[in-house]
Amino acid sequence: MDQSIKKIEKPVVEGVRSVAVIDIGSTAVRLSIAEIGVDGTLRPLESLQRAVHLGKDAFTSGVIQPSTAAEVVSILQAFRRTMKEYGITRDDQIRAVATSAVREAENRDVFLDRLYMTTQLNVEAIEGAEENRLTYIAVHDLFQKDAKLRKSDVAIVEVGGGSTELILVRDGLISFANTYRLGSLRMRETLETYRAPADRARALLGQHIKRTVDQLQGTLAGAEVSYLIAVSGDARFAASLVEPAWDKQGVVRIDFKTFVGVVNQLVPVSVDELVRKYHIPYQEAETIGPALLAYEHLARAFHVKQILVAGASQRDGLLKEMAVRGAWTSEFAEQAVHSATLLAEKYGVNDGHSRHVSEMCVKMFRELRAEHGLDERFELLLRIAGLLHEVGVFVSDRSHHKHSMYLILNSDLFGLTRKEITLIALVARYHRRAMPRPYHTDYTSLDRDSRLVVAKLAALLRVADCMDRKHLQDLKTVSFSREKDQFVITVHDAVDLTLEQLALKDKANLFEQIFGAKVVLRSALDADEAVPHA
Repeated sequence: MDQSIKKIEKPVVEGVRSVAVIDIGSTAVRLSIAEIGVDGTLRPLESLQRAVHLGKDAFTSGVIQPSTAAEVVSILQAFRRTMKEYGITRDDQIRAVATSAVREAENRDVFLDRLYMTTQLNVEAIEGAEENRLTYIAVHDLFQKDAKLRKSDVAIVEVGGGSTELILVRDGLISFANTYRLGSLRMRETLETYRAPADRARALLGQHIKRTVDQLQGTLAGAEVSYLIAVSGDARFAASLVEPAWDKQGVVRIDFKTFVGVVNQLVPVSVDELVRKYHIPYQEAETIGPALLAYEHLARAFHVKQILVAGASQRDGLLKEMAVRGAWTSEFAEQAVHSATLLAEKYGVNDGHSRHVSEMCVKMFRELRAEHGLDERFELLLRIAGLLHEVGVFVSDRSHHKHSMYLILNSDLFGLTRKEITLIALVARYHRRAMPRPYHTDYTSLDRDSRLVVAKLAALLRVADCMDRKHLQDLKTVSFSREKDQFVITVHDAVDLTLEQLALKDKANLFEQIFGAKVVLRSALDADEAVPHA
């Protein structure tokens, strides 16, 4: 299992940044400190972890007990002192997250407020979708280095203390990602609740795991994968038994039969004996059996031939994000777009129209960059809103904009936070004539900056939607210009723009209010066709 890594002396190099990430999990609080070079490369400096009982609290009583909260405060204060030794004191040098145990606790907000008051650390309780994204970022290098992985169907699985994250990658693209309430510590608590004898423990665990596996098989009917990438401390512990010389870097490849042998070796062993035999903390020993059994069942369900145990962890994903200062790479953006495309296909969206509108949105976003002042992250959100603005037609054509908002809000889009999905849903909601109203609580609950983002993006989406009013994608070549208080769109491959111009009269009012310019649509083929929006 993960143990403390000895401190590496930090040389002073011009342009190098020292950063730290903290992961507050179900069984431990972990700290990783690294150095980011001028070229964005990461150099690990120190790794620490301390056992806690957060999962036991959250998964049994539903609240984090005062004694546990005090313990976490003490750990974070010690981590603060360690970070200070490396010159890590500013907020932009630190990212702290908490996972399922804190996320599910009834007193989550009070607990996080206490951490901030006592340690000045702003800890974020991240969602399952965010955990999936960080896990994918952590292991992404494996796909870059191995052509077979890029061309194969691969399941990335992290069995944590409170939940299991599953990502299915096909031909290098993420086709499915979800979080399940199947956690190693949660399963251990179930055993203790039933006070199962040792000879019945495995059978009960198997039944518990099977419910989730059956759900998965129903969702991913017939899915078979060549490789399963296991990402967790429990999997790394199993790999160290197969490869004793493994230094927790890179990856260990284990064939399925060998992995089952390790599971059979460890699952029957009591927690106390695991602690004595392998000299590991009690909290870690508790999760080994349930976690490895979960990996075995998932590998069997997917007919996996080989299990790859990654040395990377969620903290590596956090560090990699800090190395690029939170920017989204083009590869990650395409994964998010692919996820949106799959959602659009699920609800039978007109593919030609949605893609055309999305592409027009991007063109206008880039053209009006100086006016709206938004960065590339919002271009991606607008692009996805363009792809999904008509998913609500699946429910009903009447008021489909409202149905679109509902469906998007209640869907997972890989790599996007709940707030980002909310922004996309609201942009889609306002792609028709309706304006935001005081009683639209999803809109009014946003902060002012976010409301302005929605208004800007919705204004662009409305105009883009008008540009394909006939749903024929016949306005492909356009150019933009400014004339006094007008934003002029010139079409170079069509003459009759009557329907598009009429649509603009109905829907371009938001654009005019936000950007202070009327939209004018003209044909370069026939100047007489120019009809300004009044």
